[in-house]
Amino acid sequence: MKTPVYDIAIIGGGINGCGIARDAAGRGLSVFLCEQDDLANGTSSASTKLIHGGLRYLEYYEFRLVREALREREVLLNCAPHIIWPLRFILPHHKGLRPAWLIRLGLFLYDHIGGRKILPKTTSVNLKEDIAGQVLQQNYSTGFEYSDCWVMDSRLVLLNAMDARKKGAEIRTRTPLLSATRSGDTWKVNLLDRQKDEQYTVEAKVLINASGPWLDTLMPEISHTESGEHIRMVKGSHIIVKKLFDHERAYIFQNSDNRIIFSIPYERDFTLIGTTDVDFHGAPGDVAISVEETEYLCNAASEYFTKEIQAEDVVSSFSGIRPLFDDGQSEAKAATRDYVLKVDSGKDEAPLLSIYGGKITTYRKLAESVLKKVAPFLPGLGQRWTEGCNLPGGDFQPDNFESEVKDLQLRCPLLTRELATRLFRLYGTCTHEMTDTIKSPSDLGQHFGHDLYGFEVDYLMEKEWAKSAGDILWRRTKLGLLITIKEAEVLQSYITSQLSAEGTSAGTDEEK
Repeated sequence: MKTPVYDIAIIGGGINGCGIARDAAGRGLSVFLCEQDDLANGTSSASTKLIHGGLRYLEYYEFRLVREALREREVLLNCAPHIIWPLRFILPHHKGLRPAWLIRLGLFLYDHIGGRKILPKTTSVNLKEDIAGQVLQQNYSTGFEYSDCWVMDSRLVLLNAMDARKKGAEIRTRTPLLSATRSGDTWKVNLLDRQKDEQYTVEAKVLINASGPWLDTLMPEISHTESGEHIRMVKGSHIIVKKLFDHERAYIFQNSDNRIIFSIPYERDFTLIGTTDVDFHGAPGDVAISVEETEYLCNAASEYFTKEIQAEDVVSSFSGIRPLFDDGQSEAKAATRDYVLKVDSGKDEAPLLSIYGGKITTYRKLAESVLKKVAPFLPGLGQRWTEGCNLPGGDFQPDNFESEVKDLQLRCPLLTRELATRLFRLYGTCTHEMTDTIKSPSDLGQHFGHDLYGFEVDYLMEKEWAKSAGDILWRRTKLGLLITIKEAEVLQSYITSQLSAEGTSAGTDEEK
């Protein structure tokens, strides 16, 4: 059988890889993307879950990055209002750290350099009177309140992959790269299908290394010109505790080491606290929170909350690696968060583009920049198109969420209010396709615990590449916070049987 030749082959199924695949496929290119594990299995599911400009980046004069990120907040909010929504942040003033005038200046810039139109502006807040001050220690009496956005990070990756596939891209999960070699003006990309335990090859005119923390690890397997450029792996860890406050705003706390941490309402019953900035030197797949990081986050939050947070309060945690461009900064917190794109075209040979860094907030602009870089090698490349186009499920107005949930219940009366809300928050208008055959209680399918039923699991396996309980419980939903070990085992058995019936194997993916 003839080896297929694609315009672009992409290594890595994180937010950058899937964002590029979507943009390129929408411009009429043939696209192949391979991911060694599950989509969003690495950095892209381990973020602080924010679409934000990065207030602290102003201190490092990263004005271009902050301006671009601030503008993208509202672009993405309009594209995917089911998984992205506005979030107000409380910044208590601490006289011993950054002075009030500097904070006001930073927030003034934050409000004005990004073309804010939808999100409300910064205000002052009296913490002695506002409910947000009730859980804070008595010495915090005043502060500031500003806007950013929350995002379900791994779902943003999946929506981009789904839209890329709809536009013709080939998306292969559980398919690690073995090697990639130049053959004149094309790449020969050798792959392993882990589910079938078979090797195969595709060809492409352009190869894009969007493997994030694995970039340096993969480069010896890819034909390239040695440039001496590398990634700097910086670990960011988060802890999850039982809910610390009963309002919908988040907090941003300044620490004595000039870092900041966030404390954010999370999955209704929890609070998310993070993140850290620690240089990491191990294998990317081995990243995990350390005892010291847990202690740091507990102590930093306890400096502000009336409740002292201890390690035993942590119900879950996660860590990810920021694959930053190694710009020689001595401290991890000072390393640039901006993305850097490097093109290696050899001697008039097929080009390789490698991506260093990048933030989830600016993934769409990164994709446009990548395609601009490789445009000379792809004369049929179409025009930019993603800015005003909804992601799957996002074709409704951001302020109509509640009415959309009510409409979903009218369409499918068997859904409780709680279940309808959860489903629409995850899948938006795609929920209608998921639930349109539910006419009787038996149509809900097997119940796996809490409000997870067979109809949702079947949809995720068919439409969203889910192949393990971990895929569903941690990356497509966050029900892993609620489901018991026994319930997860029952779910895995169901998935395994479904995949076996299709003539495939569920593999041996570790559960997160």
